[in-house]
Amino acid sequence: MLRSTQLLQIDSVNVLARAHEMPLWSRLGAYRRGVLDEMVAEAELFEYWAHEASLLPIADWPLMQFHMEAAKRRNGWKSIDAMHQRNPTIVDEVFAAVRDQGPTPASAFNEPGRRTGPWWDWSDAKLALEYLFWTGQLTARRRANFERAYDLPERVFPSHILNAPAIEEPQARRIMLERSARALGVGTDRDIFDYYRLKPKASRDALNDLLDDGVITPISVEGWDKPAYLHRDAKLPRHIAAASLLSPFDPVVWERQRAERLFDFHYRIEIYTPQPKRVYGYYVLPFLLDDRIVARVDLKANRKTRVLEVPGTFGERHIAAGEVATALATELLELAEWLQLDSVAVGPKGDLSRSLRSELRRR
Repeated sequence: MLRSTQLLQIDSVNVLARAHEMPLWSRLGAYRRGVLDEMVAEAELFEYWAHEASLLPIADWPLMQFHMEAAKRRNGWKSIDAMHQRNPTIVDEVFAAVRDQGPTPASAFNEPGRRTGPWWDWSDAKLALEYLFWTGQLTARRRANFERAYDLPERVFPSHILNAPAIEEPQARRIMLERSARALGVGTDRDIFDYYRLKPKASRDALNDLLDDGVITPISVEGWDKPAYLHRDAKLPRHIAAASLLSPFDPVVWERQRAERLFDFHYRIEIYTPQPKRVYGYYVLPFLLDDRIVARVDLKANRKTRVLEVPGTFGERHIAAGEVATALATELLELAEWLQLDSVAVGPKGDLSRSLRSELRRR
């Protein structure tokens, strides 16, 4: 699956499951939870900035080194420059602390008993850690509370990975764009650039190289007002039979404009929207049925009561409510079992709630 998606976005939201766990659920079903943590612990995956904070295959460490080198030049991060001006030695001192102490969370730099001087200020220490992480001088693994613990790469990764030659920037951009286009199948240049958060101006030549070599082909898509590109390995099945709940951080919907173009699905996550202004709910997942997104489902895993709560279920336009409720009930029951919850409780909000409750009672 990782060869297909290339990366998994990380986010601290844990209303249902961690952001990087859900795309696997959506594609594989009830896989064994914890396997991603094991892959990180065994240095098969590492965390770095790709599509935001992401898990990547360890073989991609050399691919990311041009980003690390650019970060050392401190391009585009004003807070880092300000930190260096306030205290030119803080980065060296924070690095030395991690080197001497081993895996260290940022919170350790705010413990009164561990301050060693006036520079021992949490905000600047945190910035120094982020700078060292961004430049590849430190790596990090997540603890149970999702806090990063920083460490030296040579204590975490195999030597053959660290000693592998860095991939030069032009080739690295080409590789990332080819992977992006392959993962998407079809997309605009914006979609392809966004997958690894590459800046369009700096990546245009690499995209043109893929065009010249026939890796991607310019096409027009009915209803799209922008040119698109088709990867040469993309396949169009005669029929798609699928049912899946998608995380807000899933590659299928994370570029919201693409989701709207593909599915006529206007999607905004409302976690940071004040409760009175929310339209659908706090943590709303799109429900994909066959080749359409047919519903939005507000979900919460109540681990204390062992209930999968469904405060709201909202159908999209022109759907068959009974058919959607039947498929959605199956997904919710399987999701509850995977999350080790005992039951599903459907709230009153949304036009699908009555049909869904009836279907779950029937089960």
